[in-house]
Amino acid sequence: MSKNLGSLEESVLLLVAVMQGQAYGYVLSEEYHKHFGNRISISAIHTVLKRLEEKGLIHSEMGGATTERGGRRKRIFKVTNSGTETLEDLQSRRMKLWGMLGQS
Repeated sequence: MSKNLGSLEESVLLLVAVMQGQAYGYVLSEEYHKHFGNRISISAIHTVLKRLEEKGLIHSEMGGATTERGGRRKRIFKVTNSGTETLEDLQSRRMKLWGMLGQS
């Protein structure tokens, strides 16, 4: 059973899943713009990521320091099993509804 998600939470959760262990704040903001056409600030992305982590749909860990980031580390986000189940449930519900389009 899926958890209650807003549309932004669902979109960010889906992006984290698609990025398969390469998701962090800046790149998620760029991918959101690329796929949805709207800009979203990195701080807004982090707010959504924090909510998703509190709901147990993602988890994070610190990555290694890189020279390209001046020795700073990135917080990397990954989807949990509960997050995957939630995405699958949402997809199923949406597909069922789309399948009903034009049947009445």
